[in-house]
Amino acid sequence: MPAPLTLASLGQLPLPGTDIPAGLAFTPDGGALTYLQSTDGSLVRSLWWHDLDSGERRVILGPQSGTEHETTLSHEEHLRRERTRTSELGVTEFGWATHAERPTLVVPVGGQVFVGSGPLAGDSLAPLPDVEGASAVAVAPDGRHVSFVRDGDLWAAALDGGAPPRRLTQDAEAGVFNGLAEFVAAEELDRYDGMWWSRDGRHLAFAHVDERHLPTFTISHLGAAAPHDEEHRYPFAGGPNARVTLRIATIDGGGVLEVNLGAAEDDYLARVVPEASGSWLVAVLPRDQRSLRWLRVQPDGRATELWTEQSEPWLNVDQHTRALADGSILRSTERTGFRHLELRAPNGELHGQLTEGDWVVTEVVHVDEARREVLFIGTADGPTERHLYAVSRDAAAPERNPKRLTAEPGWHAAVASRDGSHWADTWSDLEHAPSVTVRDRDGGNTVSVHASAGTAASFGRRPPELRSVTAADHATRLDAALYQPAEPAATPPPCVVWVYGGPHAQYVKNAWEMTVSPLRQYLAQCGVAVLVVDNRGSNFRGLAFEAPLAGHLGGVEIADQCAAVEQLASAGDIDGSHVAITGGSYGGFMTLMSVIRRPDVFRCGVAIAPVTDQLGYDTAYIERYLGHPGHEPEAYARSSVLPHAERLNGSVLVIHGAIDENVHLRHSIRLAAAVQATGRDLDLVVLPDDRHRVRSPTGLLTRDRRTVQHLLQGLGVQLPAEFGTANGEAV
Repeated sequence: MPAPLTLASLGQLPLPGTDIPAGLAFTPDGGALTYLQSTDGSLVRSLWWHDLDSGERRVILGPQSGTEHETTLSHEEHLRRERTRTSELGVTEFGWATHAERPTLVVPVGGQVFVGSGPLAGDSLAPLPDVEGASAVAVAPDGRHVSFVRDGDLWAAALDGGAPPRRLTQDAEAGVFNGLAEFVAAEELDRYDGMWWSRDGRHLAFAHVDERHLPTFTISHLGAAAPHDEEHRYPFAGGPNARVTLRIATIDGGGVLEVNLGAAEDDYLARVVPEASGSWLVAVLPRDQRSLRWLRVQPDGRATELWTEQSEPWLNVDQHTRALADGSILRSTERTGFRHLELRAPNGELHGQLTEGDWVVTEVVHVDEARREVLFIGTADGPTERHLYAVSRDAAAPERNPKRLTAEPGWHAAVASRDGSHWADTWSDLEHAPSVTVRDRDGGNTVSVHASAGTAASFGRRPPELRSVTAADHATRLDAALYQPAEPAATPPPCVVWVYGGPHAQYVKNAWEMTVSPLRQYLAQCGVAVLVVDNRGSNFRGLAFEAPLAGHLGGVEIADQCAAVEQLASAGDIDGSHVAITGGSYGGFMTLMSVIRRPDVFRCGVAIAPVTDQLGYDTAYIERYLGHPGHEPEAYARSSVLPHAERLNGSVLVIHGAIDENVHLRHSIRLAAAVQATGRDLDLVVLPDDRHRVRSPTGLLTRDRRTVQHLLQGLGVQLPAEFGTANGEAV
C-alpha cells in the first residue's frame, strides 16, 4: 500500500503520474515525435526524440549548466516563468521551422541557442555562436534565421553561422524594450510573444514597448542575506497602460518602420498572426475590451482595416485565429454566446459558421488544407470533458455535426502532424494517470509514447466524485467535485470549500490533476470532505455563464458556493454547520468576502495572495469586469474587501509571498492595517522568498502546514500526529 501523505510530501513536484512528455511536436516528415520530459522523474527536463516506426527513444539535448535549479536562474527568467506558470527546469522550449526546405530544429536553453538541421536534425544540435544571453528566441519559418532579445533590443542571427548576429533595434533603455510582451499582455491577454516572422522570413514584426510613464512599484527582498530591491512599472487600474506600437524590421538591413494601427495610446496589441502572403493579421483591443478590431499589415507598413467584432459585457480574446493558404481566415468568436469557429474571406467578410451549439471550442489543433477540415478540442460532450473533433470547412448548416475522434471519456489534449494524418493524444481521467498515444487519422495503427503510470488506487488516492448542483438562481446547473474523507464516519463530515471562483478558470474536470491534488487529498485523509464548485463566472460554459460578474465581484460567486454547500448538507454529504473555505489569488479574495458576507455558512478561512482592493490590481484584468474606475467607482467600492475589515476576526488566516509582483504584498498589508484600525488583529503569514506562485521548499511547507492547521482547528478537527504539540498548541 502507498504510504499516507505527509506535510513534507505535499509540495513535491512533479505530482504522482504527471512526469509525462510535454511540448509535443512532430518532426516535419511526421516520422518522429519530439517532446520534453525528465530523465529521472524530477522537474528538470530534457529534449527527447521518439522514432514512431522503430520505437527508439533517446535524449537529444539535456539541461545546460545553470538551468537545473531555481536559485541559479536569472531575474528575467524568474519573471517569465511567473507569466507562463512554468515549474519545470532544464530544457523548457524548442521549435521547428514551419516552412524550411530542410528540417530545422531550434532549442533555446540557458541563454544559448542550439540548432540542428537536415534529416538528422536532432543529432546535429550545436550552439549558435555569439548569441549568449538570448531570450524570447523565435525561428523564422524558412529556417534561415532566429530572432532574439538581448538587453531589450531585437537581434537576428543567420543559422548557417556565416555572419555575426545583427542588431535590429537600438533604442532600448530603462522602461523601453523591443520584441517582448508587456506585463498585462502576458498576464491577462495570453500573449506571451513580442515578435512575429513573416512567412518568407524576410521581415520581422515586433512590439515596441514604452513603460517610462508608468508608476514604479518597488519590491524589497528583505529576507535575503544582502537585501535588495526590484522595480516594476505596474499599470494600476485607472492609470496609464504601457504604450505598445507595432514595428517591422527588414532582416537584410533595410531598417525599421512603425505601423499606424489607428490605436489609442492605452489600447492593447492583442494578436499578430502571419499570413501566407507575407503580411500579418493584427488585432487591436480597445481599453474597454468590448470590441476587437482586425487589420491586415503589409511588410511595407500599410495597414488595412478588415472587420470589427463586438461583445457584451466584455470580449474574451482567444488563440484560435489561423491564416489559411488560400487567404481565408479561420476565427472563433462568442458571437452566439458560445465560442465557435467561423470562416472569413481574405477581405474579412464572414463566409459562415463551422460549429454551433450550447458548448464551446477550447482549442484549434490543426487546419487540414488537403482534407478541408479543422481539428479542434471542445466541450460538445460536456464541460468537464475535452475531446478532439473534426469539422469540414465546407459543411452546410444542417451538416455542422463535428465528428468526435477521441474515444475514452475524460480529458484529451492533441497535437497533429503537419499533414494531419496522425496526432498525439494525451489522455487522463479521474482514475487513470496521463498516457500519450500517437493515433492514425484513418483509425489504423497506434503507437504508445508514454504508458499511464498507474491508477488512482495504485497511487493510494481516492478520486473525487463529480456532482451536479444548482446555482443560487435555482436554474443554472453547476459542476462540482466532492472529495470524501478517507475513513467513513457515522455522521456527515466537516467540509472545506476549495475555491477560485473567478473568470478564465475551470477547476472541475474529469482529469487526473483533480485526483492528485495533494492538499485536498491530505484534508480528506484528515477526515474532512473537500468541495470544489465552478460557480457562475468561471470559464468554458459560455458568455452568459460568465456575465453575472460584470460590475460586481464577490456577489453571485459567493451565492453559488453557498447554494452548493446547502444542497450537499441537505443531502447528508457534509456537515453544513462545520464549513471552512480556502483559495488563492481570486480564490483568496473569494475566501475573505465569503467569510465577511456569509459567516453563517463559513466558520473560518485561509486566503492566499488575495486581492483586497481592486484599485490595486492591473488595468487589463480588472477593467474588463468592472470598467474604468473613473467611470464606475461604485463597482470598485462594492468589490473591495477593505470597507468590511471590521467584520473580519481571528477566523481568517492570510498567507502572502513577500516578493509577489502580480498581487502585491501591499494588498494583505493594507488589509492588516484596516483590521487593526478596528481594534482587532489580522493573522498574516509572510513567505519571504516567494512570488505569486509559491515555489521555495520552505514557502511550500509553511503554506501547507499553516493552511491545514488553521482549517482543521477552525472546524474542530484533531490535527494529525505529525504536527506535534508544544504547550498544547500545534507546531
